[in-house]
Amino acid sequence: VHTFSYPTVASPIEENAIRLADTCLKQCSGTTHLVGHSLGGLVILAMLANEQGPNVGRVVLLGTPLNGSRVARRLGSNRVTGWMLGHASPALSNGLGLPEPVTECGMISGTMPRGLGRLTGDFGEPNDGTVAVSETCSERLADRIELAVSHTGLLFSSEVARQTAVFIDRGRFERSERP
Repeated sequence: VHTFSYPTVASPIEENAIRLADTCLKQCSGTTHLVGHSLGGLVILAMLANEQGPNVGRVVLLGTPLNGSRVARRLGSNRVTGWMLGHASPALSNGLGLPEPVTECGMISGTMPRGLGRLTGDFGEPNDGTVAVSETCSERLADRIELAVSHTGLLFSSEVARQTAVFIDRGRFERSERP
């Protein structure tokens, strides 16, 4: 397992995608599975759209706004808070969608509404406090699952980690048989 760090708001997403591809090529051999949280998922998708990088196996996205984020649009359009998103604003506001052809890609969406989004107005639909579940949906996803975690909680949840490992292994998430 390797961690990829990048300047989230200081560099355009395309530059971060190139850096991710270079990092994967240098640090990984064989099939590479990728996991990205929020903007990190968009960086992965930008890399895949440009056909850069390693032999990618499965991808798990955690709360990634494929269809853009209304919280990002609200923050980005406000003259007081617009600077917070920097170069990430276009990708976060508009999303990227899944490139064609897409690798086997799964999405874990949170449904615990605790986060920055509460400060920018009511979602009026299931959300993780920052990204609405509907903003994470795509027909091109191999599978998706919703878990009771917040946007930040997606990074710390043992169930999210377990489901991520299940998807990387099987290409689908595990569904509980319990009612």
